Amino acid sequence: MSERQYLTSPPETTGMPPGVPYIVGNEAAERFSFYGMKAILTVFMTEHLLDMQGRPAYMGDAAAKEWLHYFGSAVYFFPVLGAIVADALFGKYHTILVLSIVYCIGHGVLALMDVPLMVGLSPQTLLGIGLALIAIGGGGIKPCVSAHVGDQFGRANQHLLSKVFGWFYFAINFGAMFSTIITPILLQRAGPGWAFGVPGILMTLATIIFWMGRNTFVHVPPAGQGFFKETFSWVGMKSLLNLVPLYLFVAMFWALFDQTASAWVLQANDMDRSVMTLDAPADPANLPLWHQLLSFVLTPLPVAPGDNVQQWELLSSQLQAVNPAFVMLLIPIFTYIVYPMMRRVFADTPLRKVGIGLFVTVLAFLVSTFIQVRIDNGGTPHMYWQVFAYLILTSAEIMVSITVLEFSYTQAPKRMKSFVMGLYLMSVTAGNLFVAQVNAYIRCQEAAGKPTGLEGAKYYWFFTACMLVTAGIYVVWSQFYRGQMFIQGDTDEPPPADLLPAVASVEP
Repeated sequence: MSERQYLTSPPETTGMPPGVPYIVGNEAAERFSFYGMKAILTVFMTEHLLDMQGRPAYMGDAAAKEWLHYFGSAVYFFPVLGAIVADALFGKYHTILVLSIVYCIGHGVLALMDVPLMVGLSPQTLLGIGLALIAIGGGGIKPCVSAHVGDQFGRANQHLLSKVFGWFYFAINFGAMFSTIITPILLQRAGPGWAFGVPGILMTLATIIFWMGRNTFVHVPPAGQGFFKETFSWVGMKSLLNLVPLYLFVAMFWALFDQTASAWVLQANDMDRSVMTLDAPADPANLPLWHQLLSFVLTPLPVAPGDNVQQWELLSSQLQAVNPAFVMLLIPIFTYIVYPMMRRVFADTPLRKVGIGLFVTVLAFLVSTFIQVRIDNGGTPHMYWQVFAYLILTSAEIMVSITVLEFSYTQAPKRMKSFVMGLYLMSVTAGNLFVAQVNAYIRCQEAAGKPTGLEGAKYYWFFTACMLVTAGIYVVWSQFYRGQMFIQGDTDEPPPADLLPAVASVEP
């Protein structure tokens, strides 16, 4: 069935579009699969990777970080290609459906790392193939899904757009929180096959949920040659030239943020991760319910003879779960408390939110730098310090990521929605490439026996300084930005207008 046999423009209604629950449900399951897999990558490569004969083939810290950030850069490079395919050729719905199947296959390939002799390929080769397929499938659907959300809204219910993008982000983090708790446990207790296989099952579920909503979605038809005409028109080129500098600034945010899956995981290995202490059971064979639940999601520490308490700890990769948990907690706090308070002092325009978020990111990495200084001096700081850093970084994420996501959609001409979303996601590619290159330099220097100048806390000081300089330059640039809004369902393009008051009017 072609896109044109479905509803192709949003109806004039002030209510919530009926296709939104399917998209949000799909996103929760898909994010479970992606973040669960990503959460264990660093630990898998440094502690679980084997060769064909089952012997350890572990990567060093710098090599593992390099692999993870090259993967991250690939995931966020393919959105541009997926956007072109969706906007110009097949439409968003069919692009999402087909690439989701590629995504599922990628998870299946990773699960085969448990049985390399069966497929005749080494685990590291399977790792590369699986990550490549996930990058193509997962990356390719990213701009289409977020743009597909916006396509469900017209002028009559555009006032709900900010709220829905907030819930869309909530769904992402709902799935991510549970996956980053459960997947590391699967890796530790059941092995890579289950740890990578369960996210694949969730991705299959996500694909089915999305398919079930096909008759309720608004399917904006592909523009064909019209996509290229609009992209290279004066209006299209102006929109792109307006947005590209913003994305370059945001790239540094992602360079720091995505190190929660690499540098912060490795840092957590050197921290006290104990989280709960209860009286030790009198009969270990008959554990109380609390002990059973804690032992399922946490790792019980050995009980010394004669000790009357039982302790549990988080795995280093599980600590990432506090980020999506904080996102779900902070979204309503920012929406109903922080932003209204900001409006009493100044107009909380998108560009101002992003600027504040960039400086808040500096504070988050200052905390992680302090942690590393303590570790370098022989201390064992408690993981609650990193939880504090996550709280600050998540606040920055809400002000930067959610804001730029909605901002990009409203600033994209109607036939370029997915393409602009893909262009925005390339800021994540740029940030991850920067981190990967820094770690490639470290790996090469270490292999040659030379000092890197980025040992220990110096690594964190370097990225903190990069973020501070970027935020300062952004403040100057943002004063000169001008643009215009484009909403699906409008028959005529709106006249050019000063962006700041125009976009502020989108806020609830």
